[in-house]
Amino acid sequence: MKKYAVILLFMLGFGLAQPTATGTGGAAATVDALATRAAMDILAQGGNAIDAAVAAAAVLGVTEPYSCGIGGGGFMVIYLAKDKRVVTIDHREVAPAYFNPSVFNGPNGQPLPFAERVNSGLSVGVPGTVKGWEEALARYGSLSLGRVLQPAIRVAQQGFTVDATFAAQTQANLQRFRYFTSTSALFLPGDNVPAVGSTFRNPDLARTYLLLASGGSRAFYTGPLAQAIVNTVNNPPIAPGVTANIRPGRMTLADLANYEVRIRQPIVSSYRGYTLYGMGLPSSGGPTIALALNLLEGFDLKALPRERALHLYLEASRLAFADRNAYMGDPEFLDAPLAGLLSKKYAEERRKAIGERAAEGSVQAGDPYPFQQDPSAPLRPRAQTQRWEGESTTHLTVSDKEGNIVSYTFTIESTGGNAMVVPGYGFLLNNELTDFDATVPHPNSPEAYKRPRSSMSPTLVFRDGKPVLALGSPGGATIITTVLQTLINVLDFGMPIDQALAAPRLSQRNLQTTGVDGGFERSPEAQALLGLGHRWAPTAEIGALTAIAFNPDGSVTAAAEPVRRGGGAAAVERSR
Repeated sequence: MKKYAVILLFMLGFGLAQPTATGTGGAAATVDALATRAAMDILAQGGNAIDAAVAAAAVLGVTEPYSCGIGGGGFMVIYLAKDKRVVTIDHREVAPAYFNPSVFNGPNGQPLPFAERVNSGLSVGVPGTVKGWEEALARYGSLSLGRVLQPAIRVAQQGFTVDATFAAQTQANLQRFRYFTSTSALFLPGDNVPAVGSTFRNPDLARTYLLLASGGSRAFYTGPLAQAIVNTVNNPPIAPGVTANIRPGRMTLADLANYEVRIRQPIVSSYRGYTLYGMGLPSSGGPTIALALNLLEGFDLKALPRERALHLYLEASRLAFADRNAYMGDPEFLDAPLAGLLSKKYAEERRKAIGERAAEGSVQAGDPYPFQQDPSAPLRPRAQTQRWEGESTTHLTVSDKEGNIVSYTFTIESTGGNAMVVPGYGFLLNNELTDFDATVPHPNSPEAYKRPRSSMSPTLVFRDGKPVLALGSPGGATIITTVLQTLINVLDFGMPIDQALAAPRLSQRNLQTTGVDGGFERSPEAQALLGLGHRWAPTAEIGALTAIAFNPDGSVTAAAEPVRRGGGAAAVERSR
């Protein structure tokens, strides 16, 4: 209890507004001060990193409801210090039984406009978050789901202070939220965007969390709550007078009752003496990052002028995304050529495609099949362009004094999901099924019971068997480049983690232009890269990374964004 009081005093004294904290013991970094506090509270009460991660995630479901929550899914990468092993928990959303490649086509056979896909019951995958939390706690946690949900229940009941990010995200979704009676009632009190500085409460979500605390995942996937989800998907709560074409889905109670979590092997790769553990398929994050790093390993980035190193980073990312778009999807529906894609020999061959100048537009996928034992290629891909992916999502990173680590990314896809709040239960549903490709056949084409390909990239880095870094980010397909660039900043350029994640970002995803933020387009390096054929697409922000660095002296540094998404919050048990 004394230790708990000390931590509380430390946290209250600093207000948890700090984006970076260094010290010893457990640590947490999230995009939200209340979520970071929840994680630290659970650690203080004797919980481990898994318990703390679920507690923080539940709070984010209250304070970041447009990015994540129990209406969605995610990927958790866990290091178990006692066993010295890494496990991953896939609780990605799943397509219902009725789903098929023509679901998103209109009467004329042409793909529906994106607005008609996202704002519909058709876009909703069976949520996996609740079962993911329960599975993580049952296998690797030390506290019950009911116990770790308590901080989130308090926040939902007592409310939180609306900040500029929450208000801006509400404003951006104003029209969509007005389509649905349950959503406007919750997020648009008096038909207005909540004012910055006001208190936002969600008593319905508090009651839902209390229901889960007592009934576990069964209370979510069966019974009245499951019926309410099915009703919302199949009979959207459309407000009177709405003329938009809101299409219903055809989800069933059996779809919910049959949902299963997957415990999967991580993607394991090496880079300059480091060992990296990432999320495997159906997340493309781990494989794409591993492939890009394999390509870059053939260059001494640290010794090169910065603009030359950035050119190589961008072109390696372009090639890796070409292969990602062509080959990756749900591993239960295809035999992706991962052995070939992640082969160092394949990287040697693929690296030859990196020229002195930027490629002009999209490049073709490579051929990894000759670099694996089974060279058969039943599906030779056609050229694919990069789809739009929602840039919502959130990421949290937690460690404990025993050395356990959790890197956890979860989402409801677009900011605001499919815009439908389940009436009486206080949470938004996902639009995850818009992550499928319309092309048929394709590794990521829509199918019943299939998990759409993701870009989420929770990552752990080790050296000589000891943890070095844990990190991840939101941001749709830019998640991959955000994590990749941060790894290069740390492992190649030697930047401290707080500087590495605060630096301007560049995101090349096999497109004609490269997304940049932080004013990079005005830098000398940007001007030099223009001469090499690169073209910039400036944007307000790319990603919102959180990380924990494990320092050689035994201390840890937890880091969150200082500016992006309004800045995050980091804390350690004993500060230095």
